[in-house]
Amino acid sequence: MIESGALARDILIRDGRVSALVEPGAASAGDEIDASGLLAMPGAVDAHVHFNDPGRADWEGWPSGSRAAAAGGTTTVIDMPLNSLPPVLDGGSFDAKRAAAERGSLVDFALWGGITGADDAALRELADRGAVGVKGFMCDSGVPEFSSIPDDQLEAALRAAASAGLLVALHAEDDTLLRDATRAAQVAGRRDAAAWADSRPPLVEVRAVARAYAAARDAGARLHVVHLSSREALGAIGAARRDGVDISVETCPHYLVFDRDDVSRLGAILKCAPPLRDRANRDALWNAVSDGRIDLVASDHSPCPSDLKRRGAGDIFAAWGGVAGVQSLLVTLFTEAVLRSGGSLDTRKIAGFVAWRVSTKPARRFGLWPRKGNLAVGADADVVLLDPDPEWTLDVEDSLTRGLSPYVGRAFRGRVVRTIVRGRTIFADGRVVAEGGGRFVARSA
Repeated sequence: MIESGALARDILIRDGRVSALVEPGAASAGDEIDASGLLAMPGAVDAHVHFNDPGRADWEGWPSGSRAAAAGGTTTVIDMPLNSLPPVLDGGSFDAKRAAAERGSLVDFALWGGITGADDAALRELADRGAVGVKGFMCDSGVPEFSSIPDDQLEAALRAAASAGLLVALHAEDDTLLRDATRAAQVAGRRDAAAWADSRPPLVEVRAVARAYAAARDAGARLHVVHLSSREALGAIGAARRDGVDISVETCPHYLVFDRDDVSRLGAILKCAPPLRDRANRDALWNAVSDGRIDLVASDHSPCPSDLKRRGAGDIFAAWGGVAGVQSLLVTLFTEAVLRSGGSLDTRKIAGFVAWRVSTKPARRFGLWPRKGNLAVGADADVVLLDPDPEWTLDVEDSLTRGLSPYVGRAFRGRVVRTIVRGRTIFADGRVVAEGGGRFVARSA
């Protein structure tokens, strides 16, 4: 299938779109790219990034964040409504975020709006502007200007979003449980890196997911659970599906390749919420990605100035929680799939598996398909050429994000050789070769 990723075809491009897929050598063009020995994949659609611009571009702005995305084979990002200033909570703030992206983004982009309560007018403004959905928190968001949805307003908020035709993405952690567990850890004098995971045990996710799905069922809302970290919460996802709830779930590369021992070793650079858990949990999440219980993988790229991470050296609770990973999304998943296959799958099949999880599934779920995540006639010519063979290590000078990346120094299998957005090469042979030009993509369904 074309949607499955790697293609034994020549891809013809005209006016930024795929015009034909033909047998190798069956056609010629004025400008040809020799992709012999490479895997052609639809560009990744990273459904969860925080580029923080306008307002916190020193954390990560559109120019730096989108360059890192391009280097990693991501051709479309979907940016979250925080931590920009103002947060994207209505039509005016949506317009400001879109304008900042149009000025600075190298890759194409879509936008999430935010939801903090049942504000019908604001939600309709976001829907009218083509937001892919709205993001809300069931606990403290980490920034004062983006409040969580009060427990007693969750169903009403979901009902309002459903009325506006908007999917709701939820950060699902139970606020009461995590506050109690955090208080217990701190009273016990815990400030070490492992205390972060202990302060947000799996039950925090399980209870929140269960409550969210019950509210979505009663409100008739569509639900997306972001950055799932706990295998125990998969049971609540399964229950929601059996109960007829339209629910999807994502996890992130860092939950698939790192664990809490790595947090103890590397420190706050791997602090995130929900936290990294043990190796058995990591393996269980990978199995859920493999068998489809987890729908898609997104980076949850959330960098910050280095001093906000270094504060965690003596007190993990003092550090900013977020992982910089947009550049490593595709190659991390490809590498892990190669390692876990033990040589039982060829790289073409692995590329298809990766493309489904990071390109096609997010494009379908968030209303960007068939234009994005799809190498078919009429689709945008967003193509990644991957060399499946090199084994290499990400060096600090090659990490293009403004944030500290835990993937620096990590070994990978398979390397992005070229990234093409709408027929325009933006990254080739290890360097960014273009500036700007990213376009807004509105939700189409």
